[in-house]
Amino acid sequence: MPANEVDVPYQDEDAKRLAELGYKQEFDRKWSGFSNFAISFSIISILSGGFTTFGQAWNNGGPVAISIGWPIIAAFILIIGLCMSELVSAMPTAGGIYYWAFKLGKPVHGWITGWLNLAGLVAVIAGVDYGFAYFFTTTANLYSKSFDPGNLKQVFLIFLITVFIHVLMNIYGAKVINRLQNINVWWHVFGVAVIVLVLIFIPSHHQTVSWVFTHRINNSGFSAGSYWFYVLPLGFLLTQYTITGFDASAHVSEETGGASSAAAKGLWRSIFYSGVGGWIMLLAFLFAATHEADITKGGGSVVGIFLTSLPLGWTKLILIISDVGQFFCGMSCITAASRMLFAFSRDRAVPGHNYWTRLDKNRNPSHAAAGVAAGAVVLTLPALYAPAGLPGVPIAFYAVTSVTVIGLFAAFAIPIYLRWRVGEHFVQGPWNLGKKWKWMAPIAVLEIVIISIYFMMPTTPAGIPGNKAFTWTAFQYAPVAMLIVVGGAMLWWYASARKWFTGPVINVATPLDPHLLKD
Repeated sequence: MPANEVDVPYQDEDAKRLAELGYKQEFDRKWSGFSNFAISFSIISILSGGFTTFGQAWNNGGPVAISIGWPIIAAFILIIGLCMSELVSAMPTAGGIYYWAFKLGKPVHGWITGWLNLAGLVAVIAGVDYGFAYFFTTTANLYSKSFDPGNLKQVFLIFLITVFIHVLMNIYGAKVINRLQNINVWWHVFGVAVIVLVLIFIPSHHQTVSWVFTHRINNSGFSAGSYWFYVLPLGFLLTQYTITGFDASAHVSEETGGASSAAAKGLWRSIFYSGVGGWIMLLAFLFAATHEADITKGGGSVVGIFLTSLPLGWTKLILIISDVGQFFCGMSCITAASRMLFAFSRDRAVPGHNYWTRLDKNRNPSHAAAGVAAGAVVLTLPALYAPAGLPGVPIAFYAVTSVTVIGLFAAFAIPIYLRWRVGEHFVQGPWNLGKKWKWMAPIAVLEIVIISIYFMMPTTPAGIPGNKAFTWTAFQYAPVAMLIVVGGAMLWWYASARKWFTGPVINVATPLDPHLLKD
């Protein structure tokens, strides 16, 4: 037996299935099906994305982008999630997305999918923890003016501290991370319920149904004629960014009992319940938005809604509820990203792979947790600067969230397309779509292609190179970040990796099902 292969006793169906995919059981399977659902639900976190990117939709589309745009985009994302649930049921591994791409395509498909997925997961850490830092500072400002959300250096410092704490939680709290995920689910359920009830019963006035579902706002700086085909789609970032990260159910599948069924259900259910709960919460925001001019003056932030419609005490309560949800969301993001880095490094696709695959005494990828956190900090450095005179979070925050969406969803599109291409030859797992994949997969891929194009576009005229008002602080650097990731990965592929990267590195003596395709 080669030195790098380990014979695995097939102790249960999960370990047996993992061995069939070519891997030994290295993690402890301490996660329940609910915990698997909980991590994706926690990363989606409507208390995070629903709050931090609300201003993007307010300024780019207004109520229409939220009340109408949310359920439409959420339905497309659910289709994407259902396609992915079928894949994770057949192939429940920590590598998840890139493993599926390799098995259904060629090594190059797995290679580029892995790098896109890793970039997206690093970006989601950056987006969530920076969003938390901004909202924490905003909340603290209501208690002490020494905290200033307009002080970008102070916000960035809090961001750094938050990332550091989340790394420590993932290293030293590894044994209870799954329990914290479960707690966070109920925090979201009851927290959102409290927020909705407060916004229904406390404000003295509410907006009309007509305003909520038909009113348009264009604070982007682009012409009114571009509203429907350019400005409004930019506002869809609220939904597309909020309802993402659900691939976490795949990344912790090697730690989940009954993963072929539990991880599949955890993935699509996290999307469905977040979609419904998020829409209810956002409608409550809009009905309470009775001071449009003041909200716009504050950058379109939800904080402006609360301050203009509620007594200060109720505003503080809502922000604290959101802050706690955002904090636990960031913790979950590092959990998922560290598993992805571990899995990709296990197959020797990342520089320093031996370092990233080391497990600590708790059988936890602590080195990988520190690595993805460091990447998130580097990606967020431009947030130290903002265009003069623009209220709210810096444009760099929306660039980071765009990188999240493009990286993650582009990575999802590749295996979904490949699964559609192999058609009936694909061996479906216990949870599957039957014949529905035939129409779901093309819709999923098309939606991802369209939104990826939009979210690389400038969000303000000042961000267009060549425009007389152009400033680098308004530049939407998502295309540059993605070019570095994709371009760098492909240069490395043609220069070297194509000669040695052959996909997953088998670490069991006899994988039983190396192809996962019918003859």
